[in-house]
Amino acid sequence: MTDRNIRVEPMAGLAVEDQEVEIVERKGLGHPDSICDGIAEHVSQALARAYLDRVGQVLHYNTDETQLVAGSSAPAFGGGETTEPVYLLIVGRATKEYEGTRIPTETIALRAAREYFGEHFPELDFGTDIVVDVRLGEGSGDLKGVFGEGGARVPMANDTSFGVGHAPLTETEEIVLNTERSLNGEYAADHPELGQDIKVMGKREGDHIDVTVAAAMVDSYVADLAEYREAVESVREYVAGLATDYTDRDVAVHVNTADDYDEGAIYLTTTGTSAEQGDDGSVGRGNRANGLITPNRSMSMEATSGKNPVNHIGKIYNLLSTHIAEAVVSEVTGIREIRIRLLSQIGQPIDDPHVADATLVTEEGVTVADIEDEVSAIIDRELADVTGITERVIEGELTTF
Repeated sequence: MTDRNIRVEPMAGLAVEDQEVEIVERKGLGHPDSICDGIAEHVSQALARAYLDRVGQVLHYNTDETQLVAGSSAPAFGGGETTEPVYLLIVGRATKEYEGTRIPTETIALRAAREYFGEHFPELDFGTDIVVDVRLGEGSGDLKGVFGEGGARVPMANDTSFGVGHAPLTETEEIVLNTERSLNGEYAADHPELGQDIKVMGKREGDHIDVTVAAAMVDSYVADLAEYREAVESVREYVAGLATDYTDRDVAVHVNTADDYDEGAIYLTTTGTSAEQGDDGSVGRGNRANGLITPNRSMSMEATSGKNPVNHIGKIYNLLSTHIAEAVVSEVTGIREIRIRLLSQIGQPIDDPHVADATLVTEEGVTVADIEDEVSAIIDRELADVTGITERVIEGELTTF
C-alpha cells in the first residue's frame, strides 16, 4: 500500500435496490445528444492516434464542445426525404504544430466523423442529410504546460474536479442499458425498419418495473400504418423478453406512447434519428460514463466524451471510478453496493488523487471494517495503473456514453 488518501466508509441510506422508487434512463446511439458524444469521442480517438503516429505522444486537445443543430424532414410510408440537413459543428482545441511537425487536425476530425456516420447511420447520407463543420482552436498555454509537464510518466491533472462510479448495476439499470444496446445491436441487424434513435426510461416502484421505449422507425422500410404498428409491437415483445434475463420482477413495456394512430401522428423518420425533425444535441447532456442517467446515484456533470484521455479528469476519473467499483465488487465478497469518488487537484499527479472515497452497503453479517483493507488495496492498485485507462480509451476499448 502507498500513502494515497484512500477512505472507506459505510454508505448513508439504503442501497438503490432497497429504495421504493428508482428511475434510470439511457439515450441511445441515434439520440442527438449521443450523436454528439459519439462523434466527439471518435474524433478524440483519431486525434490521439494521429499524434502518436506523427510525434510519438498525445498532445493537448479536447473536442468535447461538439454541437448538433437539427434539420427537418418529410417522412412518408415507403420513403420520404430530408428537407433541411442536420448541421454538426465539431468544436474544441487541438495542437496543430509540434517541434516543426504540422498536424492536419481539421482533416483528421472530418475523416473521423465521416467514418463514424458511415459505420453507425446507414440511412444518413454524409454531406446531404448532415453537414459537418470543424472549428478547432489552439489550446490554452497554461493548460498545455500542465499537460506536458516534463514528460513525466504519470501526467498531472488538468483540473480540480471529480469522477464518480458505482457497482453493481441494479436490475432496472441492467434492463435499461441492455434494452438499447440489444435493440441497436442484434435486433436492428434483422429489423432495418428500426432507427438508431432509441431512448429508454426505466421506472421501478417496489417490485414493478415500467420500461418506456421511444423508437424511431425508418420510413423506407415501412409500407403503411399496419406495418408500423407491427414494428412497434415487435419491439415491445422483444424488450419484454429481454427483461426476463435480468429480473424476476413484474415488467411492463411501453413503446412510442406519444403515437396517435387516429391522427396519423407516429414516430416515423427518414434517417432513423429525431435530429432530422427538430431535436438539437450537445456533448455531455446525455448518458454518464457508465452509459446511464441515474438520479438515484451520485453523478458527475462532466462531459466524458471528447476530452483528451491523458490528463483530463472529467474523462479519466469518471471512467476509472467506474472501473474501480466494478473491480472491487468482482473481487471482494460481501458487498451489495459501492460508490467510488475520485477528486483531483490541478497540477498534481493523476495517480495520487486529493481523495479516493469509497462508500459501501454490505451484506448482512459483513461490516465495512471486515473488508476495508481489501477494498483499499484494489483502489490503490487501480490508481497505480491509471495510465492504462488512457491506453484503453485510445484503442476504443472503453465506452464514454
